[in-house]
Amino acid sequence: MIKPQIITFLIKCPDQKGIVSKLTHFFYQEGFNLVSAQQYTNSIDGMFFMRLRIESDDSVTITQEQLEERFSRLAPVYDIIWSVDYGITKQKVAIMVSHTTHNLYDLLQRNKENKLHCDVKMVVSNHTKLKPIADMFGIPFYHLPVTKDTKKEQEQQLIDLFDSNEIDLIVMARYMQILSNDFINHYPNRIINIHHSFLPAFQGANPYNRAYDRGVKLIGATAHYATEDLDEGPIIEQDVERVTHESTPNTLKAIGADIETMVLARAVKCHLNNQIIVDNNKAIVFPETGE
Repeated sequence: MIKPQIITFLIKCPDQKGIVSKLTHFFYQEGFNLVSAQQYTNSIDGMFFMRLRIESDDSVTITQEQLEERFSRLAPVYDIIWSVDYGITKQKVAIMVSHTTHNLYDLLQRNKENKLHCDVKMVVSNHTKLKPIADMFGIPFYHLPVTKDTKKEQEQQLIDLFDSNEIDLIVMARYMQILSNDFINHYPNRIINIHHSFLPAFQGANPYNRAYDRGVKLIGATAHYATEDLDEGPIIEQDVERVTHESTPNTLKAIGADIETMVLARAVKCHLNNQIIVDNNKAIVFPETGE
């Protein structure tokens, strides 16, 4: 029997008449209470997306295995692709960094204050500079240096480390290395990267210098899933801040760092809260509902 809890279903399928009624009626028949139902229809592509949160109580006698088996019988009828999370086990997270401190500090502080529903298992870096930060928060630190000649071996070390620790989510909190396609494809939609620019503008290195040279009036940051196409993965979260002609590269960098921490934290939280459905190269991000 499923213990009293909140269960989250993420659903995508071709849009079709009566799909909302069919889905909600299924969970009603199984004895669940509907806590929230968020939906989005892409009328251009004819696709339907839904985030359903249901609540079980002592009257629900179905087991997790039975629930999934019965929903699996319904899904093919409507070409449904789905996932379910029972909200019991915290996802295991690894944070990858190089030299920059602000994103790491922010994530570890939020984790310490239980603002992220996860278990940060480790901090991994190609340098040792940020080890004192991990030590301060009591998080294991792994130093895995990399060069052009050792990249393949180092990435295999990363995979072995992450898989042996059953890591669910990898956060690139300014890990200044380009990951190989093999590595990225090993963790599809499970690597979140923070880009210090409002993509797609000013991609690549030194975005603040290039922004300064162009006299921009807005700067921003973008959090996205890592894919084979550098900085082109599904965008999860973005934000911007107004600046003026008086802003220097250093002030732009300071403002940008603040934006990065907020954008990355929101993106990670959305992933951990099962608020995201990836469709091709687009992330459908449902708003927070008070959870």
